[in-house]
Amino acid sequence: MMNRRSLIVGIPLGCALAPFARAQPQPQLQPKVIGVLNPYTGKDSAPFLARFELSFRELGYVKGTHYVMVLRMAEGSSERLRDFAEELVNLKVDLITATSTNAVAAAQRATATIPIVFTEVTDPVAAGFADSLARPGHNLTGLSNFSGELSQKRLQLMTQMLPGLVRVAYLVNPANPVYAGVGPRLQALAEPLGLRITPVGAGTREELEAAFKAMSAARAQAVYVMGDPFLWNQRQRIAELALLDRLPSMSNFFECVEAGGLMSYGADTRDAMRQAATYIDKIFRGAKPGDLPIERANKVDLVINRKTANAMQLVIPQVLLLQAERVIE
Repeated sequence: MMNRRSLIVGIPLGCALAPFARAQPQPQLQPKVIGVLNPYTGKDSAPFLARFELSFRELGYVKGTHYVMVLRMAEGSSERLRDFAEELVNLKVDLITATSTNAVAAAQRATATIPIVFTEVTDPVAAGFADSLARPGHNLTGLSNFSGELSQKRLQLMTQMLPGLVRVAYLVNPANPVYAGVGPRLQALAEPLGLRITPVGAGTREELEAAFKAMSAARAQAVYVMGDPFLWNQRQRIAELALLDRLPSMSNFFECVEAGGLMSYGADTRDAMRQAATYIDKIFRGAKPGDLPIERANKVDLVINRKTANAMQLVIPQVLLLQAERVIE
């Protein structure tokens, strides 16, 4: 049976650090244990974890000396998130970092005492993770990607890319608890733009093809992809199906555009890991999570895939090219 000691024994000490602008953490008898609760795969999460480790190193933390990480990757399964959250609590980790609303909900159910630092949460107050953004209370704090507030901008960008756009399919995972609130808000935001939104659900890989057939039957002209761990994990297949049906897509995450989607507009998720590192540093130095205000992600980017646009015979307007942080050729 795994325990905290078995996790730490045998971990090599990190290399010596170059001088830091700030003092290093005080030496300790054993490293702090950070539990990572993540709905994605280990491969997909690697760049984000690397960004966190770099940021934590810049704050003076040597992996293996000051901290170790216990990774639990659910690969899109909500059931595994619940099990993994309980496992991390039983291992008596010092802190849990959780990504996505589902992961944070699982961690919150599992513990009311272990500090939780979250990222990629749309509305922490509405989700019940915080009393307020300024003073969360409880044992949670972290970053909001304020994705819901960016929804109207995404719709506006779609109308700029596609003059005459009216019918938009909204690809959702019905099992995601966020959908119940986000769906109606998106409908309300679409009306002033002259857009009609048709929700289409897919909660398994097998359901994706049926979802795109339903979009074709509804004569959708474009697809707006919900920010959801399952749909993110299936971004390559979604991009393939969208290209096959000539359906320009908009998503929250730039990784979906790297996979072949047309556009994304949202918080830079890798930069969010740098912000998460600062939260964890403060907590390890004695701050209480509930006293640390929830911050918004600092960086919001428009990313466009020109290769996909060319394949769909779309001309990218100059106004969008000027706004884009990155254009994938």
